[in-house]
Amino acid sequence: MNDLAELSYALDTFYFLICGVLVMWMAAGFSMLEAGLVRAKSTTEILTKNIALFAIACTLYLLVGYAIMYSSAAGGILPNLGMLIGSEHSLDAVTAGGADAPYYAMRADFFFQVVFVATAMSIVSGAVAERMKLWAFLAFAVVMTGFIYPVSGYWTWGGGWLDSLGFSDFAGSGIVHMAGASAALAGVLVLGPRQGKYGKKGCIHAIPGANLPLATVGTFILWMGWFGFNGGSELKLSDAASANNVAQVLVNTNAAAAGGVIAALLLAKLWFRKADLTMTLNGALAGLVAITAEPLAPTALGATLIGAVGGGIVVVAIVTLDKLRIDDPVGAISVHGVVGIWGLLAVPLTNAEATFGAQIIGGLAIFAWVFGASLAVWLLLKRLMGVRISAAEEYSGADLSECGMEAYPEFGVGRGYGINDDKAQSGGYLAAASPARQPQME
Repeated sequence: MNDLAELSYALDTFYFLICGVLVMWMAAGFSMLEAGLVRAKSTTEILTKNIALFAIACTLYLLVGYAIMYSSAAGGILPNLGMLIGSEHSLDAVTAGGADAPYYAMRADFFFQVVFVATAMSIVSGAVAERMKLWAFLAFAVVMTGFIYPVSGYWTWGGGWLDSLGFSDFAGSGIVHMAGASAALAGVLVLGPRQGKYGKKGCIHAIPGANLPLATVGTFILWMGWFGFNGGSELKLSDAASANNVAQVLVNTNAAAAGGVIAALLLAKLWFRKADLTMTLNGALAGLVAITAEPLAPTALGATLIGAVGGGIVVVAIVTLDKLRIDDPVGAISVHGVVGIWGLLAVPLTNAEATFGAQIIGGLAIFAWVFGASLAVWLLLKRLMGVRISAAEEYSGADLSECGMEAYPEFGVGRGYGINDDKAQSGGYLAAASPARQPQME
């Protein structure tokens, strides 16, 4: 019996870790998607944000976030402050058997949870792209991943008051995705739109992304990573019932993404008379967000329909936010926020234990906390250090002003390094290290 318990513990821990690795790979997906949907002149900066925010999320959640989220009293509102992860499960606890016996390592749980935190922060990155100061964004990432996200996470997955109320969110349509979108919305409102995005009398100027092949690859990476996102949230694989559940979750996750693609593609064709690729990509992500709150209970056809509704919603939401002059270059607020709400409300349609009342209260509580706290932090950062780059820097591109290099320097004619030997324009290592090799242009 002890050997069997140890084997199950090892298998479930390994499964949990591998799912965490898949979710970590979503960071590459967000990086590619966002880099593809922004203009070439801001590509390096957004890639820098994505790798830096992942490192910050991992460190802050290790230091304080995990303890805040999982070391507080059941049913509470205010979490306890704590540090680090705590001690690992003992062999005696693993082999004791019974319902209370741990079935995966505590550090596997931390690893799985920390990549979720990074996912929430990645959502913010795309929404504020092309006009936010890099260091203001990273300062916000410290607060978001170390404190804001863990508090609402404690209310739900950590056993707080929303969990006691009966709020249900299997893998995080609201806890992760809507939370990230709420923080993003607060940042976008403080920032304002990109220059030239909106004209007079309601005129909206499209600003195309620089690399749609890259955005498409990013979407496929996210689609693949989502199998770890939802599949790992089953938490267990080592018995027949759990294995069947994992299989159902992965089938439903895939079906919902497919439904989102088809719905967004058809709606874009009917509305815009064209097969809009960017709407189609966001349709896939919308289907994935929609099913994340409950990927186990629906049938595969039901999951397809839930994803399809999400794919339709995201097209309408992107157009609506543009009409409201809320500038979101990658559609993150629509995909993760608006569709995240739909995901929460869809849970009671297939899960008899969930109620619309608990889902609505939970969604409102998460939004109010994350949006309110984020808005306060953004406004404080705006006062202390400023959050937006200058108009001239935005025109030249955030790559040069924030990182001192371009992602595609061979295409930057007239914006190359060292124009008239002006190191102040490019800066960075390249300008400082090799001034003699930089092109001189009159």
